[in-house]
Amino acid sequence: MKYKGNNWTKNLAGAVSGLALSIVAIVGFSSAVAAQTTITVAVPNPSAITWAPMWAAIGEGYFADEGLELQVEAIDGSSQVLQAMSANQAQIGAPGPGPVLGARTRGLDVIFFYNLYPKSVFGLLVKDGSAFNNPTDLKGSVIGVGTADGAEVSFARAIFSDLGMAEGTDFTFLPVGDGGTAAVAFLRDDVDAYAGAVSDAAILANRGLKLREITPDPYLAFFGNGYAALQSYIDENPDVIEGFGRALVRGMRFMSDPANQDAALAHMAAGNPQEGEDKLFAASLLGAVTERMTPTDTYLANGFGFQPPEHWETWQKSLLAAGDLEKPFDDLTAGYSNGWIAGWNDK
Repeated sequence: MKYKGNNWTKNLAGAVSGLALSIVAIVGFSSAVAAQTTITVAVPNPSAITWAPMWAAIGEGYFADEGLELQVEAIDGSSQVLQAMSANQAQIGAPGPGPVLGARTRGLDVIFFYNLYPKSVFGLLVKDGSAFNNPTDLKGSVIGVGTADGAEVSFARAIFSDLGMAEGTDFTFLPVGDGGTAAVAFLRDDVDAYAGAVSDAAILANRGLKLREITPDPYLAFFGNGYAALQSYIDENPDVIEGFGRALVRGMRFMSDPANQDAALAHMAAGNPQEGEDKLFAASLLGAVTERMTPTDTYLANGFGFQPPEHWETWQKSLLAAGDLEKPFDDLTAGYSNGWIAGWNDK
């Protein structure tokens, strides 16, 4: 089964509608590797730069070193990623923490094993020059989101809930897609604000739409998407998870080195050629995502991929307040693991 990608790629290229992005990353491997294990990785948007360490690791042959061959499938939003994993159409996915916790309440034993965005990948954006200076100013407004059930919805809903604002009464969400279609929604005044990812903000700015972030400071610390797998798959394929994470950390180190920028961008352009056409924009976006993927000084010593338990507690608290969770988990730690982090970061 193939999945239809969201609007970002086709708008960024100004090209094909209904683009189904299905990229098979074939990486070279040495004669020392007897066989490759092919795994499907589902991501919630078709950007390669958004998943930069993975594409750097593909291009540099780090996954091949681990005996892995990746097939990357871009689909619409975290919920669709989790559905693909549940249907065994993807072995590893890159969902947001909010949808992961929601899926676990429905009985899906999904484990978040790598924190790709230790700093919030999302922001609440308004047009520069507008009268909106904080989220409470948006009472009675329409908030644009990429998809109806994406991780950005949980993020924005938590902000408004903490401020005593109820969806459907004080504000409404309107799915408007990513990037270019979000820009159109702003220009037509269909939306007053947009809850989106750092990649979306970069695209909007590249299209000449100057935006201003009004996200309250505490919410900028919310971590974003990461890599996850079902517990059953982890139990049956521990070597795959071990190798995947080790290659990912190597990819993160490679793309974080300014000396490797051109090579890293070339690897990402192989994953998404349209995204790589505007080299200045691609370099700017890579810089933005690298900053969000780098842990703060408080957690840097724990290594790439580390998940602070207190940040999971913060997510749970906000989701409870927003009504996305009916009750707290008996054991929140059952849904994530830092068990591989030390080994992956051991040079």
